[in-house]
Amino acid sequence: MLNVKAWTMSLGCWMAATFTICVLGGVIAPGLPIPHRTLELLLPGFTWISLGSFALGLLETALYGVYAGWLFASLHNFFERRWTRN
Repeated sequence: MLNVKAWTMSLGCWMAATFTICVLGGVIAPGLPIPHRTLELLLPGFTWISLGSFALGLLETALYGVYAGWLFASLHNFFERRWTRN
């Protein structure tokens, strides 16, 4: 069984850290061939880049991570219980 709380928080923090690294990369080295502005398409209300927009994007990505962690761990536990019955 997976710990749903641990997976939820882990993926939420991982997504927030990844978003921060991506934004920092786009600010520090805007000439990189990585389309950082794709975040505008994926995150509702996010525009490149202001402090308020960064906070919104950080919140959104953390919530997406929380959702993914909760869903993954919950589904894993559901199928684990279903398929390991004796």
